[in-house]
Amino acid sequence: MDLQGRKALVTGGAIRIGEAICKSLAAAGCDVAVQYRQSESDARRLVAQLMATGVQAAILQADLSDMEQVRSLVPDAQQKLGGLDILVNNAAVFHKTSLLDATPEVLQAELAVNAFAPIELMRSFGRLHDSMDTEDWPKGAIVNLLDRRVAGVEKGALPYALSKNMLRDATQIAARDLGPRISVNGVAPGPILPPPGKGDDYLAERAGPMVLARRPDPVDIANAVLFLLQADGITGQVVYVDSGQHLL
Repeated sequence: MDLQGRKALVTGGAIRIGEAICKSLAAAGCDVAVQYRQSESDARRLVAQLMATGVQAAILQADLSDMEQVRSLVPDAQQKLGGLDILVNNAAVFHKTSLLDATPEVLQAELAVNAFAPIELMRSFGRLHDSMDTEDWPKGAIVNLLDRRVAGVEKGALPYALSKNMLRDATQIAARDLGPRISVNGVAPGPILPPPGKGDDYLAERAGPMVLARRPDPVDIANAVLFLLQADGITGQVVYVDSGQHLL
C-alpha cells in the first residue's frame, strides 16, 4: 500500500510509542487522527507538528473502556479526515496483577481497553470497508500493537497477558474474516520505554536478557508498523520487535 494521501486512526497516539507511529505515518504522507484519553495537551501539540509537515491531522478524545465512545471513533475519524484507510490499535493499559489478585472486575478493566476496544474498532473498520466499492476504494489495513509476552508465559501480570493473547488471536482471526479487502497484522514490542515517572536506568535494570545488544526504541516499532502497512502480501502475521527476547 502506498501511504501517500491515506487516512489513519491511531489509538493512544499522543505520547510514547503512539506518538512515534503518528510521526512516521505523517512523514510517509498519511493524514492522521490521534485518539487520546487524558493527554489533550500532548495530542494538540502533536497534531500541530504533524500539520506543519503538510498533512491533515485531527484529535479525537475517547475513553476506550467505554464501548459507546469506542463505537464512535471510526466514524468520527472518517468524518474528520474525509476517509479512513488505516487503523493502528496502539492504546493499552498495563498493571502488574497476579492470579490471586485478578478478580473478575480487575480482569474486565484490563480486557476492556486491551482487547475488547481494539476488537470493536476492527469490527467498525471492517463494516466501513465492507460498505465501499472495492474498485473505487483502496484496500484497508490494520496493525495491532501486541507484546512480546504473547510468545511465552510470565508470572505476575495475568490480566495483561490474557488481554494481549486475546488480541493476538483476534488479529489472526480478523485477517481471515476481513480479507481480501483488509490486511490485519500485529507488532509485538519488547521493553521499549520505562513506565511513566521512571528513568531509563529503571528499564535497563528490569528489561531482562536479549539476543541483540541494542534495545529497540519507539522508532523501531513505528518502522515495523509502516512495513506491515505497505506490505500488500502480508496478513495474519506478528512481527516481534524485541531484540530477540521472545526467543529466550
